[in-house]
Amino acid sequence: MSTSPNVPTAPDTGVVTGSARVVAIDGPAGTGKSTVSKLLAGTVGAQCLDTGAMYRAVTLAALDLGVPLDDPAAIAAAMADVDVDVIIDADGTNRVFLNDSDVSDRIRTAEVSAAVSAVSAVPEVRTKLVALQRKVSRDRFVVIEGRDVGTVVFPDAGLKVFLTATAEARAQRRHQQNLELGQPSNYDEVLAAVNRRDHLDSTRAVSPMRAADDAVLVDTSDLTLDQVLDELARLVDERIGVQP
Repeated sequence: MSTSPNVPTAPDTGVVTGSARVVAIDGPAGTGKSTVSKLLAGTVGAQCLDTGAMYRAVTLAALDLGVPLDDPAAIAAAMADVDVDVIIDADGTNRVFLNDSDVSDRIRTAEVSAAVSAVSAVPEVRTKLVALQRKVSRDRFVVIEGRDVGTVVFPDAGLKVFLTATAEARAQRRHQQNLELGQPSNYDEVLAAVNRRDHLDSTRAVSPMRAADDAVLVDTSDLTLDQVLDELARLVDERIGVQP
């Protein structure tokens, strides 16, 4: 496309094109990001991308390969040959593939949950997956949940939300989720894991978890799912518009 001689060419500001209709939902584990994002997408007529699933997939790869989780260089080297992809089905379901194998269920184990922060902190892993997130989301009306979507992946998203809740509330939710999935769970251990992951995610050198300066903060500690959903749908309609 040609540029009018009377209009100066915009400088390179780092803006990611095709993200005006991106809803970025960030926050720590256990705030209900995944559940709310899926429901919100259905409510406003958008698709939903679970970025955390991508990080879980590469973590699963590292575990399968026996890569030492305390060796960032070894993790980075192993990821060079790992292929991750996400397909968003018509019903909004995210299917996650690791080297062409569907691992959508395998990435939800407690073992992967315990290791994902260490793997996701490796710069090469984040670079690889940020590129994938941008590719999958380009020019779509999409709700994306993660920890650095509004600050790093799509800093110019049409709406940025940071969900938060007390560590105790988040641990109780994760504990209940584990039990519903038939997985062994101990509340005190889950709470310790939540606090540990919060520390790792917020202090990592690359893309630490934080709220974007222009993000809307929503504390879900004492809110019902319907209350959170209503507030987010209102914000989407206000900032982006709801699809008919």
